[in-house]
Amino acid sequence: MKRRHELIPSQKMGRPMHLWCYGHWGAPLLVFPSAAGMAHEWDAHGMVDTLGDLIEEGKLKLYCTESNVAEAWTRQQNPAQWRITRHQVFESYVTTELASFIRRDCQSPDLPIGVSGCSLGGYYAANFALKYPDIFRYALCMSGRYDITSFTGGFSNQDVYFNNPMAYVPQLEGSHLERVRNNTHLALVCGQGPWEEGCIDETHTLADILAAKGISHHRDIWGHDVAHDWNWWRRQARYHLVQRFGE
Repeated sequence: MKRRHELIPSQKMGRPMHLWCYGHWGAPLLVFPSAAGMAHEWDAHGMVDTLGDLIEEGKLKLYCTESNVAEAWTRQQNPAQWRITRHQVFESYVTTELASFIRRDCQSPDLPIGVSGCSLGGYYAANFALKYPDIFRYALCMSGRYDITSFTGGFSNQDVYFNNPMAYVPQLEGSHLERVRNNTHLALVCGQGPWEEGCIDETHTLADILAAKGISHHRDIWGHDVAHDWNWWRRQARYHLVQRFGE
């Protein structure tokens, strides 16, 4: 399998950003890490090997980025307003500099990009797909949290609102809603076992909201033995990505 590490220059972030790329050809899938924030996370936890045949056969190409999740969400010593600003900087990096790199790397300036992630990475995937349907056409979200005020201590303002799918998606209308309906499909996956508390409730709630808004999605709820854990995320990723890209 072709593997390479890139340092993406970023004026937005003010530093080079780590990116691991897997594969030589195929549909691009941008992977957001969990709360660890590390670009090599999917490789370290066996997710890349689980998808190895899709990657080697040129059906899927993974781009695994680092994130600034600690700055934005998990370390809560700084004020919520400062933290949401840091998230917005990362969002700008992804939608401009990183998306442009992926499209250049795939030699297609308008290529649709998929997104995926587990746990907090699932939030990132859903949020980017819903906000930027012209760039991100597919999202595989595993064990995500979709009410981001859980990480702001209940604080909300306009910036938090527009990064909280539970808040802004019910209000989508007009041309943006039509672009989401026409372009984007979300797979919302969650187990019902250990450590999925909160995730399962928010998965159901977001799926209900998407259904009410007519947004293409698949609610896929796994069993009571299915935990918030890499062992299950490997199985879920394989199941959904083979269905999506395996033909």
